[in-house]
Amino acid sequence: MSEIVQYDILIVGSGHAGAQAAIALRQRNFSGTIALLGNEPSLPYERPPLSKEYLSGDKPFERILLRPAAFWTDRAITLLPGRTVVAVDVEAHRVTTADGGIVVYGTLIWATGGSPRRLTCAGHDLTGVHGVRTRDDVDRMLDELPMVERVVVIGGGYIGLEAAAVLTKLGKHVTVIEAQDRVLARVAGEPLSRFYEAEHRARGVDLRTGVAVSCIEEVDGAASGVRLAGGEILPCEMVIVGIGIVPAVGPLLAAGAEDDNGVTVDDHCRTTLPDVFAIGDCAAHANAFADGATIRLESVQNANDQATTVAKMLTGTPEPYHAVPWFWSNQYDLKLQTVGLTTGYDEAILRGDPAERSFSLIYLRAGRVIALDCVNRVRDYVQGRALVVGAFQVDPALMADTTIELKSLASARSEA
Repeated sequence: MSEIVQYDILIVGSGHAGAQAAIALRQRNFSGTIALLGNEPSLPYERPPLSKEYLSGDKPFERILLRPAAFWTDRAITLLPGRTVVAVDVEAHRVTTADGGIVVYGTLIWATGGSPRRLTCAGHDLTGVHGVRTRDDVDRMLDELPMVERVVVIGGGYIGLEAAAVLTKLGKHVTVIEAQDRVLARVAGEPLSRFYEAEHRARGVDLRTGVAVSCIEEVDGAASGVRLAGGEILPCEMVIVGIGIVPAVGPLLAAGAEDDNGVTVDDHCRTTLPDVFAIGDCAAHANAFADGATIRLESVQNANDQATTVAKMLTGTPEPYHAVPWFWSNQYDLKLQTVGLTTGYDEAILRGDPAERSFSLIYLRAGRVIALDCVNRVRDYVQGRALVVGAFQVDPALMADTTIELKSLASARSEA
């Protein structure tokens, strides 16, 4: 793309946030020109299934497309795939792509997400070492899997644990190593961490916590093992690194945008640059459900809701972003659903029995409900949302009593 093209709205990033921004604009009758520019060659697709159904082979790529090709054509949304923005000129209202192309915009929506955080030790770039962020990432893993017997997963967060569950079901010998003293330590209470550790170990996963990586061993340019800080080598043919993402915001920062582990935005998703918005995983915003702290939310919910916030702003019906966060994770036959954020919790109430593989953790801060983690308890998840949104104060003994429905506690507080 060497010519200069121009659009009323240019959306950079074709993941959930970018795609939903284009969709929401048309739903709200925006009649100007829209382009959706992404650095991948494919149509916009869902990312959560990559470490679940797509990796396992349960869903082909066509089934994780956000919309079929005709959808974008029918709504006059121009797709510009396989392009990467390398510079933003805010005065000229234009971006430059890696192939030398120039796109002029009236409004720019930055929705680039991020790239997998990489190891910094020796061997981090060997063949057989993978992140899990794009279709190409998982396709490379799938190409190698027939020759793989042993996999080491570095990082005990949701991506790492989901990949471990799938690979175990595919018959691979999986080792998970986590630097902290428990998995999911950043996002969940200890009872949930210990439950998932036990579930993975019961299925043959060698799960180790409190261990650090020294380097990746190699044979002929490919990963052959992971050396731990204590000297032990874990032999393997594949390494999966799930230690978070780095926001893809370089061109915006170079253009002068404010940085706070992501591009800083206000409650309408505006950056500090004129006519530039940022949404999704790369946008750092003050979140009411994190006690006002500035955070990035890596979730489909946040991507979609921030996209809608921008669409409302650009179509003359501004409404500040205020959405309760929610997440999910599928591992084996366990469905975890989370509502709210555990940031700063000082008490966790166990509701149900983990031994029955159906329970919830209700998180409190200063006596008020701020989040729930629900394992195979959809009803708690649905009913507990009201407790989080209202930041209700409820007797912990009542919340722990599984004979009492959470909706009755929310109703009682609403009527009080």
